[in-house]
Amino acid sequence: MSIAAKPVSSSPMSKDRFDIERVRADFPILQQKVRGKPLVYLDNAATSQKPRAVIEAISRYYEGTNANIHRGVHFLSEHATEEYEAVRGIAQRFLNAAESREIIFVRGTTEGINLVAQSYGRAHIQAGDEILVTDMEHHSNIVPWQILCDERGAKLRVAPINDAGELILDEFENLLGPKTKLVAVTHVSNALGTINPIHRIVEMAHSRNVPVLVDGAQAVPHLKVDVQALDCDFYAFSGHKVYGPTGIGVLYGKAALLEAMPPYQGGGDMIASVSFEKTIYNKLPYKFEAGTPDIAGVIGLGAALQYVNGLGIENIGVYENDVVAYATAVVSAIPGVRLIGTAKEKASVLSFVLDNIHPHDIGTILDQEGIAIRTGHHCSQPVMKRFGIAATARASFALYNTKEEADALVRGIEKVREVFA
Repeated sequence: MSIAAKPVSSSPMSKDRFDIERVRADFPILQQKVRGKPLVYLDNAATSQKPRAVIEAISRYYEGTNANIHRGVHFLSEHATEEYEAVRGIAQRFLNAAESREIIFVRGTTEGINLVAQSYGRAHIQAGDEILVTDMEHHSNIVPWQILCDERGAKLRVAPINDAGELILDEFENLLGPKTKLVAVTHVSNALGTINPIHRIVEMAHSRNVPVLVDGAQAVPHLKVDVQALDCDFYAFSGHKVYGPTGIGVLYGKAALLEAMPPYQGGGDMIASVSFEKTIYNKLPYKFEAGTPDIAGVIGLGAALQYVNGLGIENIGVYENDVVAYATAVVSAIPGVRLIGTAKEKASVLSFVLDNIHPHDIGTILDQEGIAIRTGHHCSQPVMKRFGIAATARASFALYNTKEEADALVRGIEKVREVFA
């Protein structure tokens, strides 16, 4: 059995409940203390912690299989290739893509979006065309389109959100017009936690023959993603958000679109043959994977996706929703706290401001209590502008967080209030 295909040992699920203690035991980093206090890690929207299964899969690769892939005929290369390609199948099933060749390994969501912008975008976006995004996008789903628009003479249009942080669907639909050539939208907002109605968005866009790219970085750790059911044209996510390594991710694209797109980068492995007169490109998915890839990262990603599958994404969602609902209630009850992002459909993220106290000061004091949160604009400056603030304090939850940690967060915020009383 290949490393990438090793199953998760005995799932931490009992017949009637999510066994949180067993889950937490799978994550070595959670066992430590920070500044003499038990670590409360609430910065999962930035990056998640890694289960032992992922750490061990990467170690096994370097200890026993390390070799370059696809080109070698020796034992190690053949086995490394087998393990690498097995993960493509794991990712295909994780997203329910129709074919494994629709799975492109990239460095993360950012590179996946840039690949589509530079390959699909350059081939299809012309002067006067429009690309439609929303007011809640991460910079990674704004800047690549701005670069493309500047280069091609196109225009970036922005669909507004309401005071709860929800996309205003009527306004979004009104912005879809004959000049719209692409929609790029986040599935879950990293700054607000809003879950967008992707299926409806895709229906609206496709009724006008407009393709849709979805930024799934914040969705895949929390929601079941079925790209065929969503019918999106592109879907990108990062491994490190879903308990895998940094520097690896996946771009899904419909095979017909990917087939027609030119390569994003040139180099080894993305070619069938090269001469000084002409280069013939490799078939999918390899024409988009130039050079030696992050083999260990891919194998670690495979272990992470299997870990999530072992727990069951639906079970994870039910457990997390309960914890986040509890955290939202107890944090919002603190005098002076104002939540930023109160959509009816939310996942994982609890962003807030505290009267007359800068988020950086909140984060610094919480750190003294062993509590890790994120403070700042979260690479979503347009969201901050929409709500008339410079920054928020953001607690973001994962499958290993608990209501007791939410209580610790409340005690930490109360200490912040005492310091600045």
